[in-house]
Amino acid sequence: QVQLVESGGGLVQAGGSLRLSCAASGRTLTMGWFRQAPGKEREFVAAIRWSGDNTNYALSVKGRFTISRDNAKNTVYLQMNSLKPEDTAVYYCAASWNSAYDQKQRYPYWGQGTQVTVSS
Repeated sequence: QVQLVESGGGLVQAGGSLRLSCAASGRTLTMGWFRQAPGKEREFVAAIRWSGDNTNYALSVKGRFTISRDNAKNTVYLQMNSLKPEDTAVYYCAASWNSAYDQKQRYPYWGQGTQVTVSS
């Protein structure tokens, strides 16, 4: 069982930045960030593995968001720059033993979510 605790959400103006953190109680293969806006399905945002340099991003955030990790702290980060109102959502950290990084059904472990609100 892996426990995940997110932090770092909040309210920010369009064009601003936020950094989300996800502290994990253990390591799996892949760590992902997903988000869910009101009335919409949960969608993939970014993913990283605990080893190697491979990262993956949704097209909607590529070039604005950066996922990174600190292996010593078992923590994954999501740096979000140039935020837009359409980025408003609850952001979830997730852990998977699977390499299919963008499929939410492949992630058995989820954090509680943190709200990100971007005002126009």
